[in-house]
Amino acid sequence: MTREQAPAGQLVETVIAPPVIAAVAAHAAARVPGVVRLEPGLRGLAGSLTRIARQRIKGLEPAPTEGVRAFVEHDPPDVRVEIDLSLSGLDQAAATAQVVQRAVGKAVTEATGLTPSAVSVSILDIEIRGGLL
Repeated sequence: MTREQAPAGQLVETVIAPPVIAAVAAHAAARVPGVVRLEPGLRGLAGSLTRIARQRIKGLEPAPTEGVRAFVEHDPPDVRVEIDLSLSGLDQAAATAQVVQRAVGKAVTEATGLTPSAVSVSILDIEIRGGLL
Protein backbone atom coordinates (compact mmCIF):
# COMPACT_ATOMS: atom_id res chain seq x y z
CA MET A 1 0.00 0.00 0.00
CA THR A 2 1.36 3.41 -0.87
CA ARG A 3 0.03 6.84 -0.06
CA GLU A 4 0.57 9.76 -2.41
CA GLN A 5 -0.53 13.36 -2.52
CA ALA A 6 -2.91 14.05 -5.40
CA PRO A 7 -2.59 17.39 -7.24
CA ALA A 8 -5.63 18.84 -5.44
CA GLY A 9 -4.15 17.97 -2.04
CA GLN A 10 -6.28 14.86 -1.66
CA LEU A 11 -4.75 11.73 -0.20
CA VAL A 12 -4.72 8.85 -2.69
CA GLU A 13 -4.24 5.29 -1.49
CA THR A 14 -2.96 2.53 -3.75
CA VAL A 15 -3.61 -1.03 -2.61
CA ILE A 16 -1.67 -3.84 -4.23
CA ALA A 17 -3.41 -7.19 -3.80
CA PRO A 18 -1.50 -10.30 -2.66
CA PRO A 19 -2.12 -12.18 -5.97
CA VAL A 20 -0.30 -9.40 -7.84
CA ILE A 21 2.70 -9.68 -5.53
CA ALA A 22 2.59 -13.48 -5.80
CA ALA A 23 2.59 -13.29 -9.62
CA VAL A 24 5.61 -10.96 -9.63
CA ALA A 25 7.40 -13.26 -7.17
CA ALA A 26 6.55 -16.40 -9.18
CA HIS A 27 7.90 -14.87 -12.38
CA ALA A 28 11.13 -13.76 -10.68
CA ALA A 29 11.70 -17.11 -8.94
CA ALA A 30 11.06 -19.16 -12.10
CA ARG A 31 13.76 -17.18 -13.96
CA VAL A 32 16.53 -18.06 -11.49
CA PRO A 33 18.98 -20.63 -12.92
CA GLY A 34 18.64 -23.93 -11.07
CA VAL A 35 14.91 -23.54 -10.37
CA VAL A 36 13.15 -26.38 -12.17
CA ARG A 37 9.58 -25.37 -11.26
CA LEU A 38 7.41 -23.86 -8.57
CA GLU A 39 5.61 -26.43 -6.42
CA PRO A 40 2.06 -25.61 -5.31
CA GLY A 41 1.73 -28.26 -2.58
CA LEU A 42 -1.69 -29.09 -1.07
CA ARG A 43 -2.16 -25.74 0.66
CA GLY A 44 -1.19 -23.84 -2.47
CA LEU A 45 -3.41 -25.94 -4.74
CA ALA A 46 -6.55 -25.23 -2.72
CA GLY A 47 -5.90 -21.49 -2.61
CA SER A 48 -4.88 -21.39 -6.25
CA LEU A 49 -8.00 -23.19 -7.46
CA THR A 50 -10.24 -20.79 -5.53
CA ARG A 51 -8.40 -17.73 -6.86
CA ILE A 52 -8.44 -19.01 -10.45
CA ALA A 53 -12.17 -19.76 -10.25
CA ARG A 54 -12.92 -16.24 -8.94
CA GLN A 55 -10.81 -14.62 -11.66
CA ARG A 56 -12.35 -16.69 -14.45
CA ILE A 57 -15.86 -15.80 -13.24
CA LYS A 58 -14.85 -12.13 -13.48
CA GLY A 59 -13.49 -12.74 -16.99
CA LEU A 60 -9.85 -12.25 -15.99
CA GLU A 61 -6.91 -14.38 -17.10
CA PRO A 62 -5.23 -15.58 -13.89
CA ALA A 63 -1.50 -14.99 -13.51
CA PRO A 64 0.52 -18.09 -12.63
CA THR A 65 1.18 -18.03 -8.89
CA GLU A 66 1.29 -21.73 -8.01
CA GLY A 67 3.85 -22.35 -5.30
CA VAL A 68 3.87 -18.73 -4.11
CA ARG A 69 1.93 -17.10 -1.30
CA ALA A 70 2.02 -13.38 -0.55
CA PHE A 71 0.81 -11.78 2.65
CA VAL A 72 0.14 -8.06 2.91
CA GLU A 73 -0.46 -6.11 6.11
CA HIS A 74 -1.69 -2.58 5.56
CA ASP A 75 -1.07 -0.87 8.89
CA PRO A 76 1.88 -0.67 9.10
CA PRO A 77 2.66 -1.72 5.52
CA ASP A 78 4.38 -5.12 5.44
CA VAL A 79 4.80 -7.71 2.68
CA ARG A 80 5.93 -11.31 3.18
CA VAL A 81 6.39 -13.90 0.44
CA GLU A 82 6.61 -17.70 0.74
CA ILE A 83 7.85 -19.78 -2.20
CA ASP A 84 7.86 -23.57 -2.63
CA LEU A 85 10.02 -24.91 -5.43
CA SER A 86 11.97 -27.74 -7.03
CA LEU A 87 15.62 -27.31 -7.82
CA SER A 88 18.06 -28.91 -10.17
CA GLY A 89 20.43 -31.38 -8.54
CA LEU A 90 23.26 -29.81 -10.49
CA ASP A 91 23.28 -26.63 -8.39
CA GLN A 92 23.89 -26.02 -4.69
CA ALA A 93 20.46 -25.80 -3.06
CA ALA A 94 21.27 -23.17 -0.41
CA ALA A 95 22.98 -20.86 -2.90
CA THR A 96 20.09 -21.16 -5.37
CA ALA A 97 17.55 -20.44 -2.61
CA GLN A 98 19.49 -17.28 -1.67
CA VAL A 99 19.49 -16.12 -5.29
CA VAL A 100 15.72 -16.73 -5.40
CA GLN A 101 15.26 -14.66 -2.23
CA ARG A 102 17.24 -11.74 -3.66
CA ALA A 103 15.58 -11.92 -7.09
CA VAL A 104 12.08 -12.03 -5.61
CA GLY A 105 12.76 -9.19 -3.17
CA LYS A 106 14.16 -7.01 -5.93
CA ALA A 107 11.34 -7.81 -8.40
CA VAL A 108 8.57 -7.14 -5.86
CA THR A 109 10.16 -3.84 -4.84
CA GLU A 110 10.65 -2.71 -8.44
CA ALA A 111 7.12 -3.71 -9.51
CA THR A 112 5.18 -2.48 -6.49
CA GLY A 113 7.35 -0.07 -4.52
CA LEU A 114 6.95 -2.33 -1.48
CA THR A 115 10.00 -4.06 -0.01
CA PRO A 116 9.24 -7.51 1.43
CA SER A 117 10.22 -7.93 5.07
CA ALA A 118 10.70 -11.65 4.41
CA VAL A 119 11.05 -13.97 1.43
CA SER A 120 10.89 -17.58 2.63
CA VAL A 121 12.01 -20.32 0.25
CA SER A 122 11.09 -23.97 0.84
CA ILE A 123 12.80 -26.56 -1.33
CA LEU A 124 10.31 -29.40 -1.79
CA ASP A 125 12.20 -31.42 -4.38
CA ILE A 126 15.61 -31.72 -5.99
CA GLU A 127 15.65 -33.29 -9.44
CA ILE A 128 18.60 -35.48 -10.25
CA ARG A 129 18.88 -36.09 -13.99
CA GLY A 130 21.41 -37.97 -16.06
CA GLY A 131 21.76 -40.92 -13.70
CA LEU A 132 23.94 -39.18 -11.13
CA LEU A 133 22.36 -41.14 -8.27
